[in-house]
Amino acid sequence: MKYLLSGVAFAAAVIANKAGPYERCGGKDWTGPTSCVAGFNCTYSNEYYSQCSPLPYYSNGTRSGSYGQCGGKGWNGTTVCVDGYKCQYVNGWYSQCVLNGADAGPSPSPSPSPSRPVPVIGKGDDHRDAKLKWFGFDQSSAEFAPEKKPGVSGVDYRFPDETSIYKLIQQGYNIFRIPFLMERMAAPDMTSPIQEDYFAGIRQLVDFITTYQGKHVILDAHNYGRYNDQIMTDTEAFRTFWKNLAGRFHDNANVIFDINNEYHDMDQKLVFDLNQAAIDGIRDSGAKEQYIMAEGNSNTGAWTWAKVNDNLKDLVDPSNKLIYEMHQYLDTDGSGTSDQCVSSTIGVERLEAATRWLRDNNKVGAIGEFAGGANPQCKEAVKGMLDHLEANSDVWMAALWWGGGSWWHDYRFSFELPDGTAYKYYSDLLSKYVPS
Repeated sequence: MKYLLSGVAFAAAVIANKAGPYERCGGKDWTGPTSCVAGFNCTYSNEYYSQCSPLPYYSNGTRSGSYGQCGGKGWNGTTVCVDGYKCQYVNGWYSQCVLNGADAGPSPSPSPSPSRPVPVIGKGDDHRDAKLKWFGFDQSSAEFAPEKKPGVSGVDYRFPDETSIYKLIQQGYNIFRIPFLMERMAAPDMTSPIQEDYFAGIRQLVDFITTYQGKHVILDAHNYGRYNDQIMTDTEAFRTFWKNLAGRFHDNANVIFDINNEYHDMDQKLVFDLNQAAIDGIRDSGAKEQYIMAEGNSNTGAWTWAKVNDNLKDLVDPSNKLIYEMHQYLDTDGSGTSDQCVSSTIGVERLEAATRWLRDNNKVGAIGEFAGGANPQCKEAVKGMLDHLEANSDVWMAALWWGGGSWWHDYRFSFELPDGTAYKYYSDLLSKYVPS
């Protein structure tokens, strides 16, 4: 919402002789306002320039901070904002603390109660009538070169670029999945202390997206159910890993924990037990308000979910904020290794059974990875997939395109600005689905 509000907020600020969000507020020969609107602080950059930057997001339990959540389906936190902000309805899943006097549009919906229902759309309806709670991108590179442990930052891996993410936020995207490697986060085993150098790079990125931009981050343990190339079987050690990591973010409600990426070729009960152990560890860490994402076996594919991962419906989260994360690619084997899609309708077809499973079991899900090649058939299939997700937004909360990150270069699904293959071909389509 912030990017939509800055123009209105700035106009009001000029009248009050205060600089608006991200506007200049000081520097050599500057004669304009030197104080900022509520929620922003005049931050020194150099002798020629100072800028209004957002104050750190916070919530004291009774009032939500600037651009923090203040309502929506399933929200059990405060619905009151800090001084200078009001609770603005965004969609059925989300209301946000925005500057007084700012507005998202000419006729906003009234602020809902935390239990406001999400509208369900029929197939023939305008898909603008309902929105996903979140829409964004996977941002890779911290997990690159997994064969090199721990690896060298800047050589084997790097942390995603804040500038690219900020540009996507300006376009309306509000969630970013950050894959990381468990062996770099805790070594030599899962119960080892957090490795501070690697964690610092992740923490800086998380703070930028959540604290300073007010958006959500998914922390994705990108390990395929393995640690040091061996299938994880020690559920207590896995629980400890997540307790240690989640504890670092226990007071940041905009962080989402993605337990493990794409389990595959594993005993189904073990997949259940690992997920449950992680849930228990996260909640034991003090992280009570954050969402948790649980993935399934068979690479967590949506098209096989109902048959393969039915037992995961029995996972228990005492905070009742569990999201079932599925991935879906549109090539022949669903692996995402080809830029060709089976048909123009395959996006819908591969989600239908998972949608029924979620609704039948009173669960909610997210598509944590999806993509298609840069060709008309795939584009139509992707559009159908996104229309289906929005039409069933009572059970689908999010979708994230796989392929963000500056080290993808000419990768078929790269959404890196400004020259990524997918960015150039799909930006016009994906921008239509940003949460309003």
